[in-house]
Amino acid sequence: MGADAAPAPGGPVPAEAPVGDPAAAAAAVRAALGALPLGHTERFRKTVGETDVSLFAGITGDFSPIHVDEEFARTTRFGGRIAHGALLVGFVSTVMGQMTARLPAPGGVSYRYAVTFRGPVRLGDTVTTTLTLAETRPERRELVFGARATNQRGETVLDGQTILKLV
Repeated sequence: MGADAAPAPGGPVPAEAPVGDPAAAAAAVRAALGALPLGHTERFRKTVGETDVSLFAGITGDFSPIHVDEEFARTTRFGGRIAHGALLVGFVSTVMGQMTARLPAPGGVSYRYAVTFRGPVRLGDTVTTTLTLAETRPERRELVFGARATNQRGETVLDGQTILKLV
């Protein structure tokens, strides 16, 4: 493929692909902000159960005993099984999908997740995942969201940020 050729449909897009006309990028961000003003917040709430952890282990192949073996998990500092951290990242992705659904076509895609796990999620915990639009980067066609997940006791179990790249 030549230096100025577009990638094949469905093919990989370089992470640092040129965004083209800066005026067009700024217009795309303005349109997105019309749909999602700074400070806009969306949430997803889910009670994590046995089925969620088992299916996630099967899909990803992560059968670490801390997630699937109660007898082993009881001997750890957690005192029992905990959900996969990547499952929480999936909840962040769910909220990113809610944000993307509000954007004018062609929308956006998840671009980066930078999160820290602050505490365990135990089977039976109800997790509320919240994203808030915190920053725009028109020159990069990016929307930056603060990310936070809490359990039913209000304890933070994940925090960080995620970036949506406008298509």
